[in-house]
Amino acid sequence: MKGIEVSLKYYLSFGKKMLEDGFSDIIDNITVGLVGEGSECFGFDDEISYDHDFEPGFCIFVDHKAYDKYGFALERAYSKLPKEFLGLKRQPLAPADGARHGVMVTEKFYERFLGINDLPVDNKVFLYTPTFSLACADNGKIFKAGDGKFMEIRKILQAGCPDDVRKKKLAAHAALMAQSGQYNYKRLIARGETGAAQLAVFEFVKSAISTVYLLNNSYEPFYKWAYRGMRALPVLGELETALSNLTEIGNSKKQAEEKQEIIGDIARLICSEYARQNLSDAKNSDFSDNAFSITDKIKDNNLRNLHIMEGA
Repeated sequence: MKGIEVSLKYYLSFGKKMLEDGFSDIIDNITVGLVGEGSECFGFDDEISYDHDFEPGFCIFVDHKAYDKYGFALERAYSKLPKEFLGLKRQPLAPADGARHGVMVTEKFYERFLGINDLPVDNKVFLYTPTFSLACADNGKIFKAGDGKFMEIRKILQAGCPDDVRKKKLAAHAALMAQSGQYNYKRLIARGETGAAQLAVFEFVKSAISTVYLLNNSYEPFYKWAYRGMRALPVLGELETALSNLTEIGNSKKQAEEKQEIIGDIARLICSEYARQNLSDAKNSDFSDNAFSITDKIKDNNLRNLHIMEGA
């Protein structure tokens, strides 16, 4: 059973009644769910996930004012819930915001992942916050939505990256793919610098993965889950196989030629998608031309005038 299913069952079996009976005064403010770090919050958990931080539990999100008044009582009530459920044991409790489950202060939760603890969530947050942090703040499942600040910010995050920021990031990654995959890789191979050539491939692949997530307007998770998450994406998710091959095969003369063909195929597919989404007016698969064309479509002057690679 997936971690989100365990969490929901645990909440419905014990947590729901606990909150309704003991905290009716603030029940409308409370949001309950499973959100944050951990493979189970993304639905990526498996048997290997059971070796650490895997337990029956859920998150209780309250604004700081509600926590100041009810926090101790909430933590005490949560600590009294059954210590074992469906054969899984709960871990020792940590103070508020020190664990992945239990009572969490909304402002501290978002400050941890976004660097802010209040509205508005502006372009700078989306441009400079690591995408894996955005993914952690946006993932999981809500079992009970409250009327507090938690759901306000979550709704903004779930709308995806603002259009101009998405274009800025796409342009930056296009410039990096042009430099690493379409230009430097073959030059490094020609020089016999196979180690550096492989680094160029890694840079190309990293930016290509980020690009696929952006084309889906989805937040890229932490690198170890990037390929896993790609497989479920409807737009160019199938590139996961080709991108994996680029990092797995060597750099002999024949293999280098094969890699350059793969890079060319990936470029054509991605640039066709730029055109389909009206992100670029370039008529070729040169990432450099597409990077500048995407930049030209950014409406926000401040974003458009940043360095071409800003935001990658």
